[in-house]
Amino acid sequence: MGLGVEEKNKMAARAAMEIEDGMIVNLGIGIPSLVPNHLKGLSGITFHAENGILGIGKSPAAGEEDENLCNAGGFPVTLEIGGCYCDSSIAFSIIRRGLLDLTILGALEVSQKGDLANWIIPGKKVPGMGGATELAMKTKKVIVVMAHCDNYGKSKLVNNCTLPLTAKTCVDVIITNMGVFQIKKNRLVLTEIFKPYSLDDIKKNTEAEFVSSESVRMI
Repeated sequence: MGLGVEEKNKMAARAAMEIEDGMIVNLGIGIPSLVPNHLKGLSGITFHAENGILGIGKSPAAGEEDENLCNAGGFPVTLEIGGCYCDSSIAFSIIRRGLLDLTILGALEVSQKGDLANWIIPGKKVPGMGGATELAMKTKKVIVVMAHCDNYGKSKLVNNCTLPLTAKTCVDVIITNMGVFQIKKNRLVLTEIFKPYSLDDIKKNTEAEFVSSESVRMI
């Protein structure tokens, strides 16, 4: 069963709290693309897309989409005042030079050490890796936003990834529909729990070994 709109927006709003004034931020497709709708009290934020946009704004209202303006996933976006377009090679150069402060990505699996698998399920057709590897390895901070379990009820937080890796030990923060984890010294630490879930719910639905912070917050 997929996540509801309310859960997705709660996760996106929590991810937006990781953004600070003046950051250059890349957003993956899906839930990460909702993040610009939840920015509060911040200034100088520039959203980047691999297909060649700097300055992505909020999602357009229904009927106000520009057919020629989309993010790297092909979904309609708006452009902030002062935003610009560039060749995708330049957009990738920005990533590879390490100029991005933060990237917020989706994932198929994340290991307890922060390994990321987010680009392919063997046997299923995909268009390619996109910029996942570059983003995972060259961005200063990597946040994963994903459902806690897959459509079959299996934990996506695992001891070791079984799907092809995008990059090793690259993830800093994981936000699921159940809570927030940080990876510290190759150890998975639970720091926040989203209501109505409990610590027992998270334990039952998490394959990966984790420890709870001394000050876990209920949100």
